[in-house]
Formats: sequence, C-alpha cells, structure tokens
Amino acid sequence: MKNRLLIVGAGGFGREVLGWALAVPPQVRDWEVAGFLDANPAALDGFPADCRILGDPATHVTAPDERLVVAIANPATKLRVCRALKARGGRFLTFVHPSVIMGPACRVGDGCVLCPRVMLTTNVTLGDFVTANAYSGFGHDSILGDGCTISSHADVTGTVRLGEGVFVGSHATMLPGVQVGDFAVIGAASAVVRNVPAGVTVMGVPAIQIAGFHAGPAVSDP
Repeated sequence: MKNRLLIVGAGGFGREVLGWALAVPPQVRDWEVAGFLDANPAALDGFPADCRILGDPATHVTAPDERLVVAIANPATKLRVCRALKARGGRFLTFVHPSVIMGPACRVGDGCVLCPRVMLTTNVTLGDFVTANAYSGFGHDSILGDGCTISSHADVTGTVRLGEGVFVGSHATMLPGVQVGDFAVIGAASAVVRNVPAGVTVMGVPAIQIAGFHAGPAVSDP
C-alpha cells in the first residue's frame, strides 16, 4: 500500500507543489497525495483543488503511513514548522521533480523540494528543507544550509556558500565564491558580488544593503 502524502502549506506555493506531485507518474512513486496541512482552514477557498486541508501543522501528529512535503517559502517559518513536526515524529519526503537535472556527487538533505527544471551540476550540497524553485541553478561545489529558499530562475554559481535560512529572490545571481550569512535576504534580480552578512537584506546590481527594507516572500504562516 502506498503512503499518504501531506503538503505542509496550502498557499500559492502549496498549490504549485500539488500540481507537480500529481504530475509524477503513479508507477514511479510510493505515495498518493492525501491533502494539506495549514493553520488557515479557509486557505483553499476560491481555488479549485483536488485535495482539502486535513489539519493544522502545529498540532498534527504524523501517522505511520504518512509522509510530509514542505511548501512554505519563508525560511524562518519553514524551519520552525518543519522542525516541530519532525520532533513529533513527522517523516519528510524529499520531492524531486522528474525534470530536475542532477549531476554526480550531489547531496540533497531531508525534506527538500526541487521544482521543475532545477539543475544541480556536480558536488552540490543542499541541507534539510531547502526549496529550489523552477529553473534555479546550482554550480559546482556550492553549499546551502538548512531551510534556504531559492526562487525561480536564480543562479547560485560555483563554490557559493549560503548559510541557514537564506532567501534568494527570482533572477538573482551570486558570483562564484560568495558567502551569504544566515537568514540574509537577496532581492530579486540582484547581482551579489561580495559576501553578505547574516540577517541583512541586499538588493541591486551590484547588490548593496538596504536599510529597513525586507525583500522576502509575502506569505501567510501555516
């Protein structure tokens, strides 16, 4: 019997993950999508959905036949929710879309989500609960800490190091060898040419620190 897959987060990204999960041929997966976990029982109102919200991730206790896939964009929220679920026995699936290109000696942690057309070249290391959105790319020997979110079309080039919980906006680029500190935010379409300290937001070409500005995703916490 196949496991029941629960998508943690029923926002826009959760609905995207649902579509990609349903597109995976049944004969190559050991799970069937059962529904969502979200703190907002009305999160799917107004949207056609093949699944419904089955519970709140803050209180859900994972059954033995359940697997979880995380669909939360905000890194801090994602790590908080996933670590709490894991502490209560939750078992996370690492979702890799069939169109992902993964080269040799790449390591992908627990609970990662690799969306369509993502490319990992060689010797790429992703920590737990990393989200790589569609068409993002990872160069040789790049390392990402737990909980990073990489938006669509972003380019993490060779030997880049991202700390825990880094958010990278769409179409942003990090030059080879750049290091980005924990929970920093890289604004969309930015070019990061030098190291970024922890906890700051940078934006622009070249990317500079933006005081009092947050370029992270607008999401509702599940």
